[in-house]
Amino acid sequence: MPRRTNDSAPASGHPAPPPATPEREHGTGSPAGAKTPNPPEETGTSATGPEQAATPSPAETGADDTPVAGGGESGDSGEADGSAAETDATGQRAEAEADTGAPGKKLDAVGARSAGDPRVVAVRRVSAAGRRWRVAQLAGCAALLAVALTAGAIAVGAAKDGGTTEVASASAALSPELLTSGDIDTSITALQGHLRAQPKDFSGWATLGLAYVEQARTKGDPARYPQAERALKQSLDLKPDNDQALAGRAALAAARHDFKNALTYADRALEQNPYSERALSSRIDALVELGRYDDASKAADTADTRRPGIPVFTRYAYVRELRGDVTTARRVLEQALATATSPGDVAYVSSSLGQLAWNQGDYKEALNHYARALAADENYLPALEGRARAEAADGDSATALRTMEAVVARYPLPGPLVVLGELYEDRGADGDRAKARDQYALVDAWTALARANKVNADLDTALAAADHGDKAEALRAARAEWSRRHTVHTADALAWALHVNGRDEEALPYARRATATGYRNAAFRYHRGMIERATGNEKEARTHLTAALELNPGFSPLGAREARKALKSLEATEAAR
Repeated sequence: MPRRTNDSAPASGHPAPPPATPEREHGTGSPAGAKTPNPPEETGTSATGPEQAATPSPAETGADDTPVAGGGESGDSGEADGSAAETDATGQRAEAEADTGAPGKKLDAVGARSAGDPRVVAVRRVSAAGRRWRVAQLAGCAALLAVALTAGAIAVGAAKDGGTTEVASASAALSPELLTSGDIDTSITALQGHLRAQPKDFSGWATLGLAYVEQARTKGDPARYPQAERALKQSLDLKPDNDQALAGRAALAAARHDFKNALTYADRALEQNPYSERALSSRIDALVELGRYDDASKAADTADTRRPGIPVFTRYAYVRELRGDVTTARRVLEQALATATSPGDVAYVSSSLGQLAWNQGDYKEALNHYARALAADENYLPALEGRARAEAADGDSATALRTMEAVVARYPLPGPLVVLGELYEDRGADGDRAKARDQYALVDAWTALARANKVNADLDTALAAADHGDKAEALRAARAEWSRRHTVHTADALAWALHVNGRDEEALPYARRATATGYRNAAFRYHRGMIERATGNEKEARTHLTAALELNPGFSPLGAREARKALKSLEATEAAR
């Protein structure tokens, strides 16, 4: 059995933990980096043939034009010789260094504080022995794998015929340790170098496309998506209908919130390879985000049968959580954590457990899970963001503010920006109102960038603008998103947008639909309670406002405060009768 991201996947197909937005954000692999090696049935070595005669260089298709540090594009050089490769690597290093200015130092400082956190220190001490045992196991496996790969290389060499040479695949050319290290930038640089040497490797192009999707997700930079699209197209040009590139297209479509196409590409990939972990994972993501929860549950069962593992487990858990089955979701995530060995997987699954605990109002447990995540990767952003939310809910607003400021300074995504703005508003010190407005304005800037790169940002717009922006625009965006997909998240967003525009009678059916699956989300219950109150249903209003505060009393710095005020007013009205 098995669990994402917020509007909910990294190169191995993991969904990102969801502190950033109310709906899970899907990336394309391990959240801490590009976990790109393919299982045996997915790994392909590009064939050499007439259809590959006119293969563009990595520079021509975007493999060399991506500064790995997340800055702007450097432009295509069009060079494919050794000096071009050296220049590209040097340029990327310079950009990486340029990206480690004050905001990066601020985040590093938070990471340093994480390292000194008693919870983190304790987790690291307890984990050390287990890690040593796992490393011994992995070393033995690595030795066997080396023997197998050596035998395979001899066989390939013996099979050369008539001057035809097999082209090494990306997974053979790159170290597995590099690809699971959590350093997506290093992985991309290695892939670019490999593709300059072997431009006809369709598997390498597919891997690079997935790595770009992951880089866009983890760095909050939608400008990476066009580069992912070019790399995946190149893979399909070299080998039409290869399942790796089709699964990559599914991941890219999901990252852009184009879930209908994500489902189409996932199904096409599974026609080629029914055991593709990425395609199985993306199919679950798409069905969830289209609101087809029964189908998503069946897809999760199928994926669990075919390819049990962390990417499938985490999605399985999320499908159960959406049905209100928190016990199963927690158990499956704990099983996933028990199988996690890489720092990226440990950080990812621990953060998912932290988010699940936070949703239930168990802040101490959430903080413990985030401590484990940060023990694995002290700069893992979902854990830092989740910890800030848990700290704020647990009453430590000053620490929460410092942590969230560091997160936003490096990666200004809509969810953290809104939370930081609300933390400023809640504190209410001199200048805090202006600081809050600055955060909300950055949401608009991110939305514009996302749309320019073919990302559907209507849900982000609706959620942020309803409380902190143009209410009419919030309603337009919510209606547009509802026209595309009917999920609990889009129902809640439309209900709230209608409410803030004074259309409560119209909002009520959507608010009730958002809470109909049993999903334990305090914000949904708060929204429904306020809408029930506005329509004169005082008993229902009290029920849902009380439920929101009992479930997660710190679900929002401002929303929780408004829920208490509304509940107090309702109780006073009832007492006066």
